[in-house]
Amino acid sequence: MNGFEVECRDKNSAARRGVLKTAHGEVSTPAFMPVGTAGTVKGITPAQLLEVGAEIILANTYHLMLRPGVDAIESIGGLHKFMGWDRPILTDSGGYQVFSLSSLTKIDDDGVEFASHIDGAKVYLDAEGATKIQNRLGCDIAMCFDQCPAFGCEQAELERAVDRTVRWAKRCKDAHNNSKQMLFGIVQGGIDLAMRQRCSAELVKMDFDGYAMGGLAIGEGHENMIRTVGHTAPFLPEDKPRYLMGVGMPADIIAAVMAGVDMFDCVLPTRNGRNAYAFTMNGPVRMRNNEHITDAGPIERDCDCYACGQFSRAAIRHFFNVGEMMGPILTTIHNLRFYQRLMSEIRRQIEKDEMAQWGNEQLGRMSAWNGPAEEG
Repeated sequence: MNGFEVECRDKNSAARRGVLKTAHGEVSTPAFMPVGTAGTVKGITPAQLLEVGAEIILANTYHLMLRPGVDAIESIGGLHKFMGWDRPILTDSGGYQVFSLSSLTKIDDDGVEFASHIDGAKVYLDAEGATKIQNRLGCDIAMCFDQCPAFGCEQAELERAVDRTVRWAKRCKDAHNNSKQMLFGIVQGGIDLAMRQRCSAELVKMDFDGYAMGGLAIGEGHENMIRTVGHTAPFLPEDKPRYLMGVGMPADIIAAVMAGVDMFDCVLPTRNGRNAYAFTMNGPVRMRNNEHITDAGPIERDCDCYACGQFSRAAIRHFFNVGEMMGPILTTIHNLRFYQRLMSEIRRQIEKDEMAQWGNEQLGRMSAWNGPAEEG
């Protein structure tokens, strides 16, 4: 049975430890979801995803709608069978592509016309269509169709995006017809706190199964993001999961957990893994660097992942520098395990009622990390 339960809270922050119950199993929260945009998490098999500790993954409605198409996925038994993953899946609605592919879109109050990024063909998507596609895909958590305004846009544009997001959410709720799925509303409003509060209030009236905060990690910076999240989260129901979309860096996750967020997704661990950027608790390691030529040690000494257990930094550097697939694969495995270990430690600190102290210590250390990760 679908649902969400908060099991314990941190006394000195808004962090909470919970469990999300879906048709394909339970997810311990706070949770991080690896991103499988086109039906697969790049560079890693479902068996390896289980091995690194992932309990839920994300797929992209827009991309799957274009290729291979919902008919093809439905014909072979739905998205879980298609992806070879029998654990929970969340699908985004395609709303983010309204923002990320804005040069290819025409938007009005009814919906969005896309010029396909593949071949330029005209594709139309609206609230009802995005919802019905997700119903047919058979995901465990479907997201409402929303409009993500660009950071720094004019106030009138921001207000239009919020108004459309609210109206589209009602249409998604009315169209949703898969009782096995949860449906999450998405709060928009940029970094305008009043708009976030207004959007939250309207969506809460509709009584969704969970609530996401969208439109962040798009250039506003860490401080603006966390201030917005900290302001918005208290307006969302205590007994429903809160999901910060597209975030992010470890410091962003830790700070957002302390502000009351339960779920995260981001391409950073996989995208950066393919680009020889490894996450560690002592800061990033760039695996192509010459300093690793004779380094017999693992990427991270206390990591229990397959890459760190079997391969040296020297070997992984070599794989990258000669163009072998093994380099990106191993660094992806390590990064995904790093994120799952981070979430496990966060849950442990909440259970110990020490999340605030531990989290602030980590944020202090991470502020000294050099060099940004590749955004995504």
